[in-house]
Amino acid sequence: MSVSHATVHPVPVEAPPLQTEDPNAPLAAGVRMKDIQGMPGTIGGLFLRFAQFMFAVVALTVMATTSDFPSVTAFCYLVAAAGLQSLWSLALAIVDIYALLVVRHLQNYRVVSLFAVGDGVTSTLTFAAACASAGITVLIGNDLGSCGQNHCTQFETATAMAFLSWFAALPSFLLNFWSLASR
Repeated sequence: MSVSHATVHPVPVEAPPLQTEDPNAPLAAGVRMKDIQGMPGTIGGLFLRFAQFMFAVVALTVMATTSDFPSVTAFCYLVAAAGLQSLWSLALAIVDIYALLVVRHLQNYRVVSLFAVGDGVTSTLTFAAACASAGITVLIGNDLGSCGQNHCTQFETATAMAFLSWFAALPSFLLNFWSLASR
């Protein structure tokens, strides 16, 4: 008996594209962590950067307008730390604005590492400067009782703004560090 055998010829079939939440987002190889508000490249991250920047600039401006801040090392340290915090926050706010305008996700390992280290350094410096300035302000105001001849209100305002800048910088650092650690 002469029976023919069926020959199977594979037909090329393309796999359907991966489904993403954002149809304009580039397809990523592997699983990617969702963007959480407050991370770089999000509206929340941009808001945190502007808050850091504004509080640091106010602390810097208030402290620099007093005539006798250079006589105390802690106040000079506060001016330096607030200046560094404001420059760092402004630079990263510009990066966030760019990422939002071109719809890019800032999840590159090197970029997140840079952000995490920079946020950690600047937030630590700002916190240390605010604590040192708060100690000197308490010493001048409460212990020495010489607020009449010093600018206690301005020192307290600058110190409070430095603490607020640190409060805005801390979530940025923690989110960047968490993003880095979850890879």
